[in-house]
Amino acid sequence: MVKENVKISNSKVRDSGAKLIFENPTLCSQFLREYSGLEIFKNIQPEDVEDMTERFAPMFTEEREADVVKKVKIPELGDLFLITLIEHKSSVDFNVGMQLLRYMVYIWEDYEKNMEGLARGISKTKEFRYPPIIPIVYYEDTAEWTSAIRLKDRILLSDTFGEYLPDYQYLLFRLQDQDDEELIEKQDEISFIMLMNRMRDVNAINRLNLPEEYFDEISRKSPEDVLRVIERVVAAYLRQFHVSEDEISELTGHVRRRKMGQLFEHFEGFDLPAAREKAKTEGRAEGRAEGRAEGRAEGRAEGRAEGRAEGRAEGLAEGRIEVIDILKRVRAGEAVEDIIASGVPEETVNEVVAVLR
Repeated sequence: MVKENVKISNSKVRDSGAKLIFENPTLCSQFLREYSGLEIFKNIQPEDVEDMTERFAPMFTEEREADVVKKVKIPELGDLFLITLIEHKSSVDFNVGMQLLRYMVYIWEDYEKNMEGLARGISKTKEFRYPPIIPIVYYEDTAEWTSAIRLKDRILLSDTFGEYLPDYQYLLFRLQDQDDEELIEKQDEISFIMLMNRMRDVNAINRLNLPEEYFDEISRKSPEDVLRVIERVVAAYLRQFHVSEDEISELTGHVRRRKMGQLFEHFEGFDLPAAREKAKTEGRAEGRAEGRAEGRAEGRAEGRAEGRAEGRAEGLAEGRIEVIDILKRVRAGEAVEDIIASGVPEETVNEVVAVLR
């Protein structure tokens, strides 16, 4: 029933946590089985989930970057089509109900056309039925979802003409409503990805205080393709805080080696490159000033060159030491006022504290 030569026309598909979840059959089946709340999916396994996104990609608009269509096989019901709409906008989409209806009609028309190809006139028979479609909105933003869940709430006078109007409701899954402790208790791969996607600041990973057995369980049982997904999610999380690619490679290497317990063991939870760049900048500035002063005093070009070189090196080292010392003192709970009172420049302290926030 699936055409192999349909070409994707949606050009803006990107890597997102939701997209990675629903692309992968193991993670998608985990979501349906453990997180959808639908009893009908309680026994779904990866081999029961067939991706049909490429077939239906032309119906998706350019703004909807991670929509997917799945055909889920349920023996007692035959083939079940699952529509999944992943919402990545920063504000609520109030017309999502109508958009999903268009998707469903498109899929039903495609099904009818394929059945007609097998047996002409079958769709006009009394016994013909269209496959059920369950629309799910996977919502990742922190704002409340205030859009209507039922289609009729978008139609004027629906209470008066309700029996003559099409109506349905979609299943809303709001990531921010998931409880951290309940996700951790799941000890599955998708729970970790959800936790990562919920983190909005650099210190969130440390505040979670994930137990070692949680990482051990995921590392032990995850298939290789799922580990690659986790690796991509971790890399995306770190990049938003400007962690260098070398450090990202080092950290995600723990995922590949099935040692996820060490993943954030040495991650301090602050913008490492920003702190380092500040130390370098201060070191260079101090080095140039000292170099010029020494050069003028000696009156020799050689002295200026040597002074600048030595000054840069000394300044860079001092800058790093100073920033690290401030970070340690702040993390130890020392008041900012006390640090400044000890002789540390107020501007430097404030900049480091800003990075930590």
